[in-house]
Amino acid sequence: MKPRRRHKPFAHLQWQGRSEEEPPPISLSKLCEAFPSGRASTTAAFSGRLIQGENAGVMAAMLPEYEGKVDLVYADPPFLSGKAYAARIGRDEDSRRPSEWKTIEGYSDTWRDGAAYLDMLYSRMKLLHKLLSPSGTLYLHLDWHASAYARVMLDEIFGPKRLLNEIIWTYHGPSPIRTAFKRKHDTILAYTKSSQYTFNADAVRVAYDPSTVKTFASSPKAGFGRKPDLERGKVPEDWWYFPVIARLHNERTGYPTQKPEALLERILLASSNPEDLVFDPFCGSGTTAAVASRLGRRWIACDASSLAVHTSYRRLLLAKEAFPFSLWHADGESLEGSLRPVVSVDVSGLSATVKLEGASGAAETPAGFPENMVLWEVDWNHDGLVFRSQSQAVRHWKGKNLDLQLPHEFAASGTHRIAVRAVDAVGNSGIDSIDIQIAD
Repeated sequence: MKPRRRHKPFAHLQWQGRSEEEPPPISLSKLCEAFPSGRASTTAAFSGRLIQGENAGVMAAMLPEYEGKVDLVYADPPFLSGKAYAARIGRDEDSRRPSEWKTIEGYSDTWRDGAAYLDMLYSRMKLLHKLLSPSGTLYLHLDWHASAYARVMLDEIFGPKRLLNEIIWTYHGPSPIRTAFKRKHDTILAYTKSSQYTFNADAVRVAYDPSTVKTFASSPKAGFGRKPDLERGKVPEDWWYFPVIARLHNERTGYPTQKPEALLERILLASSNPEDLVFDPFCGSGTTAAVASRLGRRWIACDASSLAVHTSYRRLLLAKEAFPFSLWHADGESLEGSLRPVVSVDVSGLSATVKLEGASGAAETPAGFPENMVLWEVDWNHDGLVFRSQSQAVRHWKGKNLDLQLPHEFAASGTHRIAVRAVDAVGNSGIDSIDIQIAD
């Protein structure tokens, strides 16, 4: 008699104070519509939604509209490392002298205890399971601190048969460890909502190793008589090598623990299709949003940190092929923000040029205008409600200069309200407006 298959997990994760309560939703308000590179159009299709807010409340608020509609989730939460991570905001610094780096607080991965961490993770994984479509996939990115606990937790939420892969991302880098082997890999747990899921094997094929090609070329008996299609390549194994983001990488933003675009590109190509909806609840520097936008996926990205959200916002504006997206804040946060840009406007006929003269208002704003500014943008016909970013000046990650003038040509004369929004190096932002008269 064959033993019956077990569809339920054979182990149950228990921790002190485990709660089954779901977080309440929070209110969300749209603060900005961004049209990068002057793609200003009220009818443009928005590629994504960037949300600043605590992700449990954000996900609960998403349920009425998005339950069962998210095709792919990439979640890169804190790892239970017990560390606080700094973000680098300086430029042209000597990477060999970290004591001289200009840094601010990035994010903290410290917890009261392991139970508090598991409570955080459990409530969010349950919400993500609800948001996933029937053919959707979750990729949960952790490391040795908590991946074993998460595996048991996800077996309970998704069912053990829904484990698609345990992926090892391996990388090189310096390590202070001298009493054990160097810890140089992360674990990515991939779970599917059902047995009918998206997996595009041909989209992620890689070349065979040169030694494999040489072996098949030298002997017809190689591969036990089966010769693969060497030109087509192979589906990657469940261990991946991608270099970490280092100081010389062009995509480096300075935000801590930034993940490489190549890693997210493989995940998105394998487990989503063009126009699918991708969600990242711990978006950090915005890697998922940037790759999703480039690959033609719709996306939603969320983070509680203003620095993370504005790093993502800046990154999306700097993209070579940028598409319109919207910026949302939680709890009806005021549009004015904590920073006040100081501007002047020169008008000549139907032409106007806005000049950024300075910024004030936030106590933690780094000194030294304009070096403390990373971007500013203009809404040339502000309605007093949603800021529509139609022109932008954005400092590149390694750039020294920031344009302090933005011109515009109006189609008709009349009174126009111009709004200017500015963001500084630590994530403070704010808006100010001015009325101007345009005459033929």
